[in-house]
Amino acid sequence: MHILRPPVVLLLWLASATIAGAEPHNDRLGKVHIKKVAAVVTEYRHNSHADIIISRLLQTDTLDGKGNDSPLELVALYTDQRPTSDTSRMLAASHRFPIYDTIAGALTLGTGKLAVDGVLIIGEHGDYPRSESGNTQYPKRRFFEETVDVFRKSGRVVPIFSDKHIADNWADAKFIYDTTRELKIPMMAGSSLPTAWRKPAADVERGAPLKEIVALTFGSTDHYGFHALEFVQALAEQRRGGETGIAAVQCFTDDAVWDAADRGVYDAELFQAAWDRLPRRTNGEVPLREAVAKPILFHIEYADGLVANVLELNGAVAEWSAAWRYADDDRIESAQFITQEARPGMHFTYLLWGVEDMMLSGQPSWPVERTLMTSGALDALLTSRQKGGVRLPTPQLTFAYDSDWRWQAPPPMPPGRPWPEQ
Repeated sequence: MHILRPPVVLLLWLASATIAGAEPHNDRLGKVHIKKVAAVVTEYRHNSHADIIISRLLQTDTLDGKGNDSPLELVALYTDQRPTSDTSRMLAASHRFPIYDTIAGALTLGTGKLAVDGVLIIGEHGDYPRSESGNTQYPKRRFFEETVDVFRKSGRVVPIFSDKHIADNWADAKFIYDTTRELKIPMMAGSSLPTAWRKPAADVERGAPLKEIVALTFGSTDHYGFHALEFVQALAEQRRGGETGIAAVQCFTDDAVWDAADRGVYDAELFQAAWDRLPRRTNGEVPLREAVAKPILFHIEYADGLVANVLELNGAVAEWSAAWRYADDDRIESAQFITQEARPGMHFTYLLWGVEDMMLSGQPSWPVERTLMTSGALDALLTSRQKGGVRLPTPQLTFAYDSDWRWQAPPPMPPGRPWPEQ
């Protein structure tokens, strides 16, 4: 018999700021019934996404037992891989939750029928192959299909959250999305960037016409490039008419990026506005074209005429920012998109707030279509790069959706601790 930690009465969030237009947790929810969730992860080690998200259910929102408890209780875990640095077994022993050898076991608690109120799929990190286009092939479709198999056999469904993209390729992402629609499964996915801090606290005016967005990013193209696409899409979906879809994409690399700049493929004023928002960047002593050895440009053409350009500038940029121009008056706004690059990585708490809301209410906090769009866009952009930077029409991405989600500034971040701290 597995011994699970007992339910507790939770003191929910005392923060005065909110995300997704919701009231503070303590005011909106009060005392709530704890929802039991199972987690399905690729690997669980210190500072992995599994740790930085799921450990908040065990160690409070500050990952040290001193913060606020979650209304979600982790009652089962499945780990696909177990590296030498695995921490899941230690946590299972100290927090008294079982680890199962199968996804079905974790979702049913060994009973043969669905026994949880929600499922967290964390497909990030681990030893997995890359696709020909360079995207890491995490087993998200397999995780999802085995989860849905339990739903079908049990005759009921529960909400699912999938960390970051829905899948690394369009076919799998669309299959997952279509299945959730068919079975009426509440589902969310996505990055922590849309809900994180912005400096200044800026957002696209709701219902305003947009002309162009320019964003700056860094890091690995598939992993961090996805984050950039997510916050760009969170901006774009606010525009007049809502989201209309992406008509075509093109990925420029190396000298082709500077050629694109010279040809005016992206707005130089917007680039400068985004650049000026970054406190950590090259100091100008080395020209940008010398500081960045391998630049990358994601060029995105929306069906309604909006254009987005995302520049990866490793060597010059180590943070995120964006600038956008309104179509009616040419006005420019811009902001830095900030994450807490120290433990507890508090931006993941604000992502988790949205997940908690869905698990409690059954209603997604933001549209999963946003991440369907960004998942497909990343796949297409990496394919464009693989094919030498050709422009790729994307009829599969010309779908529309509306979003009533609005960014609101999270509370100030607590003091950080070094990432290596256990």
